[in-house]
Amino acid sequence: MSETDKREADRSEDPAEAEAKPQEAEDAAATGEDDRTAEPEETEEDAAPDETSPWAGKPPEDGESPEERDYEAEIAELNDRLLRALAETENVRRRGQRDREETAKFAITGFARDVLSVADNLRRALEALPEDAGDNEALSSLVGGIELTERELAAIFQRHGVEKIDPAGEKFDHNLHEAMFEIPTADAEPGTVMQVVETGYVLNGRLLRAARVGIAKAPPETETETVPEPPPEDADTAA
Repeated sequence: MSETDKREADRSEDPAEAEAKPQEAEDAAATGEDDRTAEPEETEEDAAPDETSPWAGKPPEDGESPEERDYEAEIAELNDRLLRALAETENVRRRGQRDREETAKFAITGFARDVLSVADNLRRALEALPEDAGDNEALSSLVGGIELTERELAAIFQRHGVEKIDPAGEKFDHNLHEAMFEIPTADAEPGTVMQVVETGYVLNGRLLRAARVGIAKAPPETETETVPEPPPEDADTAA
């Protein structure tokens, strides 16, 4: 082919193809694919740490290697934390059980305290009846009904753990008794309960109402009147 034919062939090429060749060359140079082998990209599996490693979850300290790590100290620390957590859980369980038991025992405290006045009124009604009330048929039935009601109420109290405090003749106890007045007497030691004004009650060993009492005290000492001695007689006056 002559030089003239070659020039004619070059002129006959498609202008679009001629413009595309420089563009392809520029794209290949930008992506680094121009006659060079692309480096493999790093995948997520290569970047993720090894979960089976003993160092997983805890970064090593500066200059520390897996061989220098004190596994026995870590085991002892974790064991101590476990024992403390178990002890705290046991304490919470026992505290909850104790609270439930106390709630079951003393849940009726307010109700029982209100019912005590009913028992007091029944006892006052019996004490207010005349001594010969049994001779009257109508009064006898009334007395029997009040006594039966009082016994039934006492049985209900006992069934629910409510006990009566009747400390007549006992030593005064400030935990269970409330002193209302003192009675001077030589028939009992000072501090002995001589009279019970109002009986007390306890609920499962806990004070529900203190007993109001009068206690004995030592009688005042009798002062002996001193008779003044007569003045000595003057010798001159006697003569």
